[in-house]
Amino acid sequence: MGFWHSMSWKTEGIRVTAPVQWRQYDGMVSVLWEAESQAGASGYYLADDPRIMFFFNDVSSSVRISNQDNDLARNSRPMARAVYVPAGVPLWTGSRKTHSFSHLNLHLHKDRVLRFLAPSVGNSAAQTALRCPVELQNVAAIEALAKLLADEIKSPTKHAVYAESLIGSIIAGLLDIPTEREERAGGRLTQAQINKLVSHIDALGDYRMSVADMAAVVGLSESWFASVFKQTMGITPLQWQLAKRVELTKKLLGESDLPVASIAAQLGFADQAHLTKVFRQIVGETPAAWRRMRQFRQS
Repeated sequence: MGFWHSMSWKTEGIRVTAPVQWRQYDGMVSVLWEAESQAGASGYYLADDPRIMFFFNDVSSSVRISNQDNDLARNSRPMARAVYVPAGVPLWTGSRKTHSFSHLNLHLHKDRVLRFLAPSVGNSAAQTALRCPVELQNVAAIEALAKLLADEIKSPTKHAVYAESLIGSIIAGLLDIPTEREERAGGRLTQAQINKLVSHIDALGDYRMSVADMAAVVGLSESWFASVFKQTMGITPLQWQLAKRVELTKKLLGESDLPVASIAAQLGFADQAHLTKVFRQIVGETPAAWRRMRQFRQS
């Protein structure tokens, strides 16, 4: 018998609007969903195998997701058009408004993906890619492949190897596969991991993430992430995050008339005194003094 995925899931407020269509391939299962989600709808998903979700329409303004807990009000981000979820990583979703969506679920056996990737990129790079979550909003590189696969799922016309090849190309186009240079770097974050972390933390706006949260973004354990982050950046993850919050403070001081106390509250500092202390330690002067000097230079 061929591979069949194992996943625990629970949804509320989501209804299927067309018959679910699926195909079973060598180490892969592809499922095509058409559904409608009500405002306030929620979902929880945990799979034993890695999987890919591809949305044929943009749901980023309607759906929030989290891998940490189901408190989406404080700990969430927009759902991207294409998402790779490593095995054993939980996913919570919440809908802000009623919307219809069409998406493709690709459930993958780990050994099948390794068998596909390893001959070209090496086993180490393939293993690394499988552990690293990916969220991609710009899907131009794989959208045509996903549409071709959806057509084949709806109405098979070719040998299964055709659909398997499409899935393989989607995997190669979506997964964060390290280059040989990045692999040789060993105990350092790859540039792709740094870019992913920066994009993710910028999307949050207030730069408040735990080390565990940051490690999860790049698919590493908390202890290993903390070690390689310091080797790569020269400071700890929390020091780096704090510096980015100070940079955002400078941006708000220079581009708005917000009181320092309001900026402190907006960026998650305990109070104005806390922000002032941190700002002075990093910049060398208080926020108020920095703002006055900037205004003087621009006058």
